[in-house]
Amino acid sequence: MPSEIAVEKKKLKSPPLKLHYLGDRALRQPAKRITKIDDELRQLVREMLQTMYSSDGIGLAAPQVGINKQLIVIDCEPDNPANPPLVLINPVIKQISKEICVAQEGCLSIPNVYMDVKRPEIVEIAYKDEYGHPKTLKAGDLLGRCIQHEMDHLNGVVFVDRVENSLTLAQELSKNGFSYQAVKPVA
Repeated sequence: MPSEIAVEKKKLKSPPLKLHYLGDRALRQPAKRITKIDDELRQLVREMLQTMYSSDGIGLAAPQVGINKQLIVIDCEPDNPANPPLVLINPVIKQISKEICVAQEGCLSIPNVYMDVKRPEIVEIAYKDEYGHPKTLKAGDLLGRCIQHEMDHLNGVVFVDRVENSLTLAQELSKNGFSYQAVKPVA
């Protein structure tokens, strides 16, 4: 179910929220469950969407803007004004497919670094929308990958933690001004 929260899909000269980058402690804190869904939270959703669109992103998790909450915004079609964004509050993975696929990922918190990551092909999640209504969603392709990538942020995991080729990863990070020491490989 797409979001009813409308923001113009455009770049702002000064987005409302500040992105945090690899190496920042904010990206490593497990996010807290949201207990109150109100206008203040919906305003945060608007600001996250504006920040995401301003940075040419297709997904943004609250920890990436220094907010320790289980909140994600996603829009896999940022150039399509008719496609509303997806708002995920307290998302939980219910099921993942046995099929694994490898695809390149990038992250607003690690600009210009793109690496291959293995993930389940399809994911099924339960979450609440911006009005607190419980929803479920089964997603594959780019949306499924984006959901898994953003949900990792809620657990303090960044996509580079899942990259298997550590040599290439170290080179890419270094080339873009990031430290390989900031990577925390997940098994």
